[in-house]
Amino acid sequence: MKFGATYEEYLRAEQDKFLGQCSHVEYKRLKKVLKKCRVDRSLQADGTNGDEQQEGSDESSNICECNSCTLCDRLFFTELNKEASEIAGCFRSRVQRLLHLHVPSGLQRCIWRFRQCFTDDQQIMVQECRMLLNYVTMNAIAIRKILKKYDKIHGSVSGRDFKSKMQTEHIELLQSPWLIELGAFHLNCDDSDADEPGAGGFFKNFSCDLSGAQPLLTMTISETLKYEYSLTCPICLDTLFNPYALSCGHLFCKACACGAASVYIFQGVKSAPPEAKCPVCRAVGVFGRAVHMTELELLLKRRDKDYFAQRLREERSVMVKQAKEYWDSQAMLSMGI
Repeated sequence: MKFGATYEEYLRAEQDKFLGQCSHVEYKRLKKVLKKCRVDRSLQADGTNGDEQQEGSDESSNICECNSCTLCDRLFFTELNKEASEIAGCFRSRVQRLLHLHVPSGLQRCIWRFRQCFTDDQQIMVQECRMLLNYVTMNAIAIRKILKKYDKIHGSVSGRDFKSKMQTEHIELLQSPWLIELGAFHLNCDDSDADEPGAGGFFKNFSCDLSGAQPLLTMTISETLKYEYSLTCPICLDTLFNPYALSCGHLFCKACACGAASVYIFQGVKSAPPEAKCPVCRAVGVFGRAVHMTELELLLKRRDKDYFAQRLREERSVMVKQAKEYWDSQAMLSMGI
């Protein structure tokens, strides 16, 4: 079955489920835009080969040219950029809601434990996790295929350039830190809870390997879809501790991210100045929307308690030292020293 038919079948199946109100890639409509473009290009080629069409005729103004397709760019990339932004926003908000229910605090934690006496909310959350993973995977494949088709028709690299633009604008779905949080969420659930009826082996081969030379979080969605995420901090080159994801998608320990942004640990990653750059990709302004990876932190804590305890002691020691230096400097400033 071709992907277009598979995608349409997926959309019909999702209408009455959790994601019925979420945005999706209008794959069929975008294919029609490209099909019209291909027909126009064929007509142009036929007219050029024949002696009937003169060069510079007004009729060619609306026909696509290689590497420069004003008509398609207006209808295609503008719409695709809007859809990708809406999908990324919907995915982020749904995952935030799901994880907030899984790791509640205060009064909400008491209510959550009381509800567990009467309803199996864990099963519902695992089911929604599966659907969200399916949602982001299907839409990411749709975007990848439609961009590849665009480049094939136009003989250009505009589709590849658009993928780079999506990464710059932080709407690349497979680089979203919330996708990593979903994988960590599943691994934090008990195996008996994760294997709910109807899952069909969807969660098979989810793993977190901290014993290898490079710690990895692996999510195998199907035979052809496998996501691997490094759990090594690019700064300290150790396993992530108290992990934060910058809006560019790169993961760091909280202490390392704060050090890179020249702020104290107790001030937090988001207190970084707007001009602070990501240590890996050098993107500017990525600290303000940093995400604390709570599910990933819980996963790493459970998998290696001794390492977590050691890093916690080290971070607290550094925080106390930094706090003392900060307040000493503030006291000297207030006294005019």
